Amino acid sequence: MSDEPNYINRKYILSGIAVAVVIIYLIRLFSLQLMSDDYKKNADSNAFRKEIQYPSRGLILDRKGRLLVYNESSYNIMVVMNDQRGIDTLDFCQTVGITKDFYIKRMDEIKSKISYSRYTPQLFMSQIPAEEFSVFREKLFRFKGFSVEKRSVRHYTTGLGAHLLGDVGEVNDKDIANDDYYQSGDFIGKLGVERSYEKELRGEKGMRIMLRDVHGRTQGHYQNGKYDKAPVPGKDVTLSIDLDLQALAERLLEGKLGAIVAIEPSTGQILCMASSPTYDPRLTVGRNRGKYHQQLSRDPMRPLLNRAIMGTYPPGSTFKITQALMGLQEGSITPEIAFPCHHGFNYKGLHLGCHGHASPINLVPAIGTSCNAYFCWNLYRMFSNKRKYGSVQNAMNCWKDHMVDMGFGYKLGIDLPGESRGMIPNANYYDDHYRKSWNALTVISISIGQGEVTATPLQIANLAATVANRGHYYVPHIVRSIRGGQIDSLYTRPHHTTINPRWYNYAVAGMRKAVLSGTCHAANIPGIEVCGKTGTAQNRGHDHSAFMGFAPMTSPRIAVVAYIENGGFGAVYGVPIGALIMEQYLNGSLSPSSEKKAQVIQNRHIKYGDYIR
Repeated sequence: MSDEPNYINRKYILSGIAVAVVIIYLIRLFSLQLMSDDYKKNADSNAFRKEIQYPSRGLILDRKGRLLVYNESSYNIMVVMNDQRGIDTLDFCQTVGITKDFYIKRMDEIKSKISYSRYTPQLFMSQIPAEEFSVFREKLFRFKGFSVEKRSVRHYTTGLGAHLLGDVGEVNDKDIANDDYYQSGDFIGKLGVERSYEKELRGEKGMRIMLRDVHGRTQGHYQNGKYDKAPVPGKDVTLSIDLDLQALAERLLEGKLGAIVAIEPSTGQILCMASSPTYDPRLTVGRNRGKYHQQLSRDPMRPLLNRAIMGTYPPGSTFKITQALMGLQEGSITPEIAFPCHHGFNYKGLHLGCHGHASPINLVPAIGTSCNAYFCWNLYRMFSNKRKYGSVQNAMNCWKDHMVDMGFGYKLGIDLPGESRGMIPNANYYDDHYRKSWNALTVISISIGQGEVTATPLQIANLAATVANRGHYYVPHIVRSIRGGQIDSLYTRPHHTTINPRWYNYAVAGMRKAVLSGTCHAANIPGIEVCGKTGTAQNRGHDHSAFMGFAPMTSPRIAVVAYIENGGFGAVYGVPIGALIMEQYLNGSLSPSSEKKAQVIQNRHIKYGDYIR
């Protein structure tokens, strides 16, 4: 009797263990069959085949409806790892023109991706042209697990506008993580309009659900296609670019570093945007895209850099227009007040040079002759007015606020990726650098667009458009319309500056005088009232050559900036280039004499160190 309790206890323990084992097995079975989708995927893969139907990407056209980018057929080779069996690897490699080492490496790459699944088609090779694909298609039945997917590649009709148009490339893991629309093997806009308008251009994928028998053979649509979804084509995008004007701009920049930007003042639409050096967008498609981009990225002249929106430069004397407007608004100058200029600004031992002209000089001729002393005195009077501002710091921040409101110091918001903000300093900047011990003379160079001030060519062109509009601008944009859509309202709302519109008339008068009898006299175009302003921007090397202007003076149709790195005086390159751009757009073509000038400029190259561009 004494052993009976122990026996009962052992019976209960063994029963408990048995029950626990059963429960564990049940939990594991539940986990595998219900909580994990492996079995479901395996079953579905045997019964169904989901085929993605890719939409055609939207076309890109210029403002006159001329085709810039369209699609051409290509093919992707896909592989389902779970179905792959009995492959003659050597035969496969010879058929598609690859080595066995590449085959092994590619398979390993596919399996290492975050999005990898052995039950779904994975991209093995992409963008195979139709002529190369024909041989593989004939042998496809030999390669179990491999299939074909019809896709398209972008085709660029010309070699123009690479920085504007951008290109399309395969998605990476970051793209997939950021947007669940994409999966491995998909393509996405990488640069330019292709990137910024990706959602409009890409369209929406479709889906076909196909039935498969026990041998994996396709038997037709599941429920006669009831659950299939047709792809939605991407939207066509019309740019504001004039292709003829773009071609001329890129011609004029040959052999030089710099940028040209032209804007339609009444809308903010960009008429041309050229950056040099550039590259041929037609070479960025297909399987050689990666290799070509590597070459471009290694080029010391940085052809992938869109200098029109990414390059930041001292604006030089083009910036004097902002100083004139700010001075008039703040009362540090009047249109009539005159300042002396004895070959420059001279005060308390500080000398900032200027070229010879009449003295003393008031506002309009000061703009026309680009007098440095006038604008130095303007800034000095403002920053020294403690009665109005209390301190130089308050005056500085007031100055900064006006500059920012005129479109400097921050991104304008153009519909292209990669825009730089430039630099407009504030009081804190100088307090940090000079331990709060500074005054107007310390920072006097900002009055002539030098010192710490930098801007993009786009920002300078926007200033020209603002003056053309007498006090307002539209955020510059490259897309004119979207078929079946609309552009962001950001680009249709006018931005009015803090400057009273009446002061802009003096800026216009000064810029007109610069063309008639001042530094921009080479910008005269017969029959067209051109307004302009030169810019000679100092830097560590040879001066940069800049010009900004607009035309006609009344009812302006075009505002333009030309900025040439190390081009010397503004009149050397900036003025003649800007004039040619305006003439081409307003007249529809260049006169014979202007065409000769264009050819001379095109063939005139600048040596940059060991490189001649």
